[in-house]
Formats: sequence, C-alpha cells, structure tokens
Amino acid sequence: MTTNENIIELKHLTKKFEDGFLAVSDFNLEVKKGEFVTFLGPSGCGKTTTLRMIAGFDLPTEGQILLNGRDITKLPPYQRPINTVFQRYALFPHMNIYENIAFGLRQKKTKEDVIKKKVKKVLDLVDLEGFEGRSVQTLSGGQQQRIAIARALVNEPEILLLDEPLGALDLKMRKEMQLELKQMHDELGITFIYVTHDQEEALTMSDRIVVMSEGRIQQLGTPEDIYNEPKNAFVADFIGESNIFNGIMTGKLRARFCGGEFECVDDIDEGTHITAVVRPEDVEITPPEEGTIRGIVSSVIFKGMHYEITIESGKNEMVVRSVHSARPGDTVGMRVEPDNIHVMIAENHTNYFTAEINSDFRLEYNDKLLDTSLTKIIKGSRRTEDGTLLDGSGDAIDPRKTRILVSIQPQDIIMTDHVEEGLVEGNIRNLIYKGDHYSYVIHTDLEQDFIVDDEYLWNMDDHVGLIMPVEKMTFQLKK
Repeated sequence: MTTNENIIELKHLTKKFEDGFLAVSDFNLEVKKGEFVTFLGPSGCGKTTTLRMIAGFDLPTEGQILLNGRDITKLPPYQRPINTVFQRYALFPHMNIYENIAFGLRQKKTKEDVIKKKVKKVLDLVDLEGFEGRSVQTLSGGQQQRIAIARALVNEPEILLLDEPLGALDLKMRKEMQLELKQMHDELGITFIYVTHDQEEALTMSDRIVVMSEGRIQQLGTPEDIYNEPKNAFVADFIGESNIFNGIMTGKLRARFCGGEFECVDDIDEGTHITAVVRPEDVEITPPEEGTIRGIVSSVIFKGMHYEITIESGKNEMVVRSVHSARPGDTVGMRVEPDNIHVMIAENHTNYFTAEINSDFRLEYNDKLLDTSLTKIIKGSRRTEDGTLLDGSGDAIDPRKTRILVSIQPQDIIMTDHVEEGLVEGNIRNLIYKGDHYSYVIHTDLEQDFIVDDEYLWNMDDHVGLIMPVEKMTFQLKK
C-alpha cells in the first residue's frame, strides 16, 4: 500500500566516471513507501547506474541519497535495508533451492527455526512450495528468476531493486512474470524500484515511470500520463509507437502539420512552432475526399490483432494501426480527432559550442580553423600591422582569455561517413523520426552533443563526421 511518506529521496545525484563519461546528471526523485517505480530508457541512459547508487554498489560524484530521511550516500551495501535482483540470477549451482534462499539469513546468523519459517513463506509467495530439495540446475528460466526474487525477499528488505530481471526470459514467460511481480508487490507492500528498456513492462507494472535519456529525467508520471501526455518528442517516440511531425499553430486550437490543418485541444498562441504527436491507433483512414489530408498506401503488414499501414503524404509518412486492411498503391484520406492530437511547443534544438582564438588570432574549434574574420565577430576590433588584434578601445585582445560562442541549427549540419571531413566526429546516440526527416543526437569525442536533422536514415552507434558550413554559423563574443 503506497503512503504519502517518502522512503527514498535522490537529491541532485550525479555520477561521472574516471574516463569523463557523465552517466547521471542532477537527478532528483522522491519515492513513496510501497510504490512501484520504474526507470525506463534506452541502453546507456543511466538507469542502471542510478539503481547501483541506490544499492550502494556505486558512489555518486555529487548529491545525496536519503533513506527514511537519513543520509546513506556513503553507507556500504550490506548496511542498507535494500536487496537487488539482477538479470543474471547468480544462484549457487552447488546448493539446492532451500540453501540458495537461506544463504543471506545464514550470513546474518539467523536461528534455524526462523530460517525454515521464512524460506517456506517466500516459496509460497513465488509459487514454488515443495521445491526446497531440488537442484537449481533443474529449473526453467522463469523458476530460477522466482528463486532469485525469493532469495532477495527472504531478507525482508524495505526496498527491492530489480535490474532488468526478466530480460533473459522468452516473451510468453516474460509476460507471465510481469503479472506475477505486480501481484507480489501488491501482496508484500514493500517498495519496488525496477529498471527496464521495455515500454510494455513499464506500462504494465508501474505506479510511476521515470523516463530517462542521457543521464537525465525526461518525464516522471503515471503510465497513463506518460503515454497520453508525453512532454517531449523523445518520450513520445520511446513510449509506444508515434507519428511525430514539425508544425505551426495557425489559429485558435488549430495546427498545421503533415501537409494539413487540424483541429486540436491544445491552446497555444498562433504562429508558435510546434511538435505534433499522433498515435497510429488514433488515425482514421477515410475515402480521399473525406480526409483532412490524403496519401498513398506504401505498405501493409498484418500484425495479428491489427494491420500496420504506412501512408506517404508528400514528404511525410504516417503509420496507421487499423483492424481494416488497405492495398498498397491506393490513395486514401486520413482524419484524426482533435483530442487525439498531442501538441507540444517545439524544443529549441540550436547547437552551441565554444571556439578559441589561437596565437595567430584565427578562430578554431577541435584544432581546426574556422574560415571567418574575427574583426567581423568582435565589434569595433581591428588588426595592427604585426597581426595583433585590438578591441574597440584599442586594447590588445588576449586570446587565452577570449572565447567565441558559436551556434548552428540542426538542419544546417551535414553528416558524413567520411569522418575526416567533419569539424567534429562522434557516434549516433539517439534518433527520432519526425515525419519528413530524422532528428539525431551525436555524442562527440569532445563530450559535446549535437542535434542534427537529416532526411536519410542512419543506424544507432554509427560513427559519423559533422560538416558545419561557416556561413551557416552565428558568432557571439563570450563574456
């Protein structure tokens, strides 16, 4: 039973590893007693690192962890009333099921009659009563997972941490265990903090979901809030399937995107640039003349309970989920009810980076020259005959103390697989399809992330160079 009392508080939690990688950044979260909270995000987003800091396996670089109001940030794992279940069950193959579960209690020198009662209780809970004498090597994957959970629960922790515990199971077993875990949580009333990259798992089991990307919280809310009211394009794209489009508000409760003007329920000022999100199941296919927009069916895939239909509308692409089929090549209309269109003010994706002035008074970034004149950037500045740069007051500019802030828009950066041609190079860490282009996050070797818009599909983790035309940059003297 969830209460209003916090059991765990994470305050400005940050973890930076020795190689400079920032895994978690300024993470703040309060978890109520008895709550089922899930950390959800792609690989490398910081969810497991956050879990490990709660468990005590990793120490935060900055911030605090409070348990029932007490600071446990530097407390070792064995002194925390917290147990962890991992994807790899780490059962002892030379011990039977009883001894595997009893191991932690024996380490605490618990009396034998107490151990017997507690082991029986948790075996009943995980529906494996009567299995005490069996070898763990004779168990299925799902049964081994139950034993790993029982071994954690027998210690009666205040908090149970679960790090992708169902990842090694097949789909059918995973779905069964999702329901069983939720039932265990309801029966026990202890706090569960769960880590997964599986959206369905998170939506099925959680009281609240923490959606993470690049070590930061993107959105925190109930499964219904996260699915129906995503706060940004990343959340909309990661939770379920979404059609995501750039657009603009054209009037009171009216938005233009995907080549058409739609009524909506989000009251945003006319002229505001927006991101529109439409779930595939909310698109209605109509005769061409009855649709708000029209397009040509490019593919139809039967998914058992529904058809997944892709429709090209100009340069845009709409994915539709329908119980009715369609034929590739058909021209169709599309209509969406106003309350099924989720409109967000477009995020500012301008890229910023800091360039330096070298000893020759030339501008450079990443040890590469930017072909522009500093006298155009620094108002009132001029060069002397010996090449020194003077500011508007006639004082010499010290290149060691002067920096130039450079900005460039995502659509003005060109990705190339000839990495040596780029101003910088890095790996694709995230991508979101936005109707007529892809939006990429490139993590560079300089620990700088760049947002790039490109109409072509690249793969996650592709190593690319980023060509940035100087004529597309704007410059500002950094104070």
